[in-house]
Amino acid sequence: MSNHTYKLVLLFVISLFTLMSCKNPSAEKKAANVETPKHILLKEQPKDVPTPYGMVWVEGKTFVQGAKQADQFAMPREKPAHEVTVDGFFIDVTEVTNKQYKAFVDATNYITVAERPIDWEVMKKDVPEGTPKPADSALQPGSLIFNKNLNAVANMNNYAQWWVWETGANWKHPEGPNSTIAGKDDYPVVHMAYEDAIAYCKWANRRLPTEAEWESAAQGTETKEIYTWGNDPSQLNASANTWQGTFPVKNESTDGFALIAPVKSYPPNSIGLYDMLGNVWELTNDWFNVDAYRQLDTSKPLINPKGADHTYTPGNPYAKEHVIKGGSFLCHASYCASFRISARMGTSWDSGSDHSGFRTVATVAMLKE
Repeated sequence: MSNHTYKLVLLFVISLFTLMSCKNPSAEKKAANVETPKHILLKEQPKDVPTPYGMVWVEGKTFVQGAKQADQFAMPREKPAHEVTVDGFFIDVTEVTNKQYKAFVDATNYITVAERPIDWEVMKKDVPEGTPKPADSALQPGSLIFNKNLNAVANMNNYAQWWVWETGANWKHPEGPNSTIAGKDDYPVVHMAYEDAIAYCKWANRRLPTEAEWESAAQGTETKEIYTWGNDPSQLNASANTWQGTFPVKNESTDGFALIAPVKSYPPNSIGLYDMLGNVWELTNDWFNVDAYRQLDTSKPLINPKGADHTYTPGNPYAKEHVIKGGSFLCHASYCASFRISARMGTSWDSGSDHSGFRTVATVAMLKE
C-alpha cells in the first residue's frame, strides 16, 4: 500500500470514528423504534424479463410448507407445517437431462465427483477419527446403484441391503461401467454430487432452489396440497414414476417403467412442471436438519427462507447433507412414501446415486445482472 493510499484509509477511519462518537442519542433511539419495511411480494413476472428457455415462472405466494394435516405418511422431520412467503422466480420445466449436462461438460471439460480418483487423505476428514483405511480396491471411483437382484430383505430398516457401490458408475454410465446413456438424451442426469450440480448452475447462470422455492413450485397454483395433482392418493401411479409391487424385491412396473423414466413421461402440475414427484430425487441448496422446522420462529412472517444454518442427522452426525425433494422411482408406501410435496430427506454433499438429480432456478435479479 502506498503512503498516499495509507493516509486516505487512515483519514477515512478517523472520520468514521468521529461520526460514530458524535451520534445523537435521541436520533439513535428513534432509529431503533423504526419498523422493518414490509416485504413487497414479487408475484407477477416482470414484463421486461422474458422467460428463459426451458423454464416457467412460479408466481410469488404465501403457502403451507411442511406436513399437511391429512397426510398419513408425514414424518416428524416434516413437522410442524408453517406458512412461508416466497417471491416469484423461474424454474426448469424438467429435471436437468443427460443432453443438457453433456453440453456443460463438453463446454468446460468438467469431471464429476463420481469420475475422480478417491483421495483417502481427503475422505478421512469426514469420517469418525480412527476409521481404518479401506482396501485400495474399494477406493475406486464410482457411485451407488440400486441392487436389482435382491430376492429377500431381512430388515426393512437396513437400507444398505438394496444399495451397491458400483465402481465405474457415473452420469455417463448410470448402471455401471458397461452401461451407457446412448439414446437417453431426455433422461434425467444422475449420480450428481452437490458440487456437480453447483458447477452446472454456475455455467448456466442458474442456482439450486431453496426447499421453500421447490415446494412453492411443486404446489403450482395451489397452496396446501399433499401431491402436485391435489390430495387424491389413487392418482399416484398415473401421475408419478414410483415403485409398484413389493419394495424392494418385486417391481411390477405397471406404469411401463421399471426404474428411471424419460422426463415428461407423466402429466405436469398446474403450472407445467414435470416430475416434481417421483423419477429422481432433486437437490436443493438447503442444509438438511431433522429439527429445522421445529426450530423455526413462526411468531414473525417467514419470507424467502433459506433453511437451516447447519446440517444435522442423528444417525449420521459426521454427514454434511443437503435437502433433497420429490422422491424417486424407488418410493413406495411400504417404505419411504416420499412421493409427497412435503417429503424431505438428506443426501451427502460429496456423493450421488442412480436415483438423484436436480433442476435449477433463476431469479429476476440473476437475469438482470
